[in-house]
Order: sequence, then C-alpha cells, then structure tokens
Amino acid sequence: MKKNNMKYIITLLALVVLTSCGDSKKETKATTPIPKKEIKKTPLEASVARGREIYRENCVTCHMTSGKGVPGAFPPLNPSNWLTEKRTESIHAVKYGLKGPIEVNGQSYDNIMLSLGLENDEVVDVMNYTIQTWNSGDIVTLEEVEAVEK
Repeated sequence: MKKNNMKYIITLLALVVLTSCGDSKKETKATTPIPKKEIKKTPLEASVARGREIYRENCVTCHMTSGKGVPGAFPPLNPSNWLTEKRTESIHAVKYGLKGPIEVNGQSYDNIMLSLGLENDEVVDVMNYTIQTWNSGDIVTLEEVEAVEK
C-alpha cells in the first residue's frame, strides 16, 4: 500500500507542478505587454513617405515604378539632371503640367505632361520623394512651391 500511495503522491505532485507552470506563463503574458517602440520620422522622412504614395497614384504610369521613365517618350526621374538643375521648372511641371521639348540626362523629350491637380503640399511631397529617393538635393518647401506661379 505504501508503494501505491507513493505513486499517487508523485503523480499528483507532477500534475500540480505542470499545471502551475503553464498558468504562471499565461498570466505573465497577459499582464505584461511588450512595449512597442514608436519610431518618429523627421519632417523630410514624413514628406518622402507621403510623396511615395502620391507618386504611386499619379506618376508611375509614365515614369514607371523605378522612376526610369520610357526612353524617347517619358523622361527618367531616376536619376534626372532636370530635377536637380532645373528645380523651379520641375516644380512648375508637377504643379501645372508641361508641354514642349525638354532635355533630361542628354536625351530630348517632347511630350505632354498633364496637370495632376495636386495641392501645393502634395507637390512638395512628391518632389521630395523623387529628389531624395533617386537624386540628391535640398528639401523642397511649401514656400518654394507656393512661389511658383503659372
């Protein structure tokens, strides 16, 4: 009888230990949430992120996802000396559209870019996206875009 009691007690203790281990883990997970780190973007990073979405909605048809454009038809933005060397003209084109010949990276283009109807802040964002992603240059500001008139 002592053997049976001993087996019974060992089995009971094992169950108590296993059961209590499982419960404490569940309680720990439920009561101790893992803190999420919030990554704050700089104003330029936020502008570029918004500009990426505007580019995807309005520009990829002609300039392609890669920004490489279509040779002979739609100029590249990746890279583009026109964006970096003709900043005011680039802003004007995004803001109001463009018609007539231009030269980008030594290649001539003569097509029509219709006005996209973007607000000034959207022009800022898409310009910042194209310049910061595929070229190098200073941040485009709202004041700069507002100063460009038809």
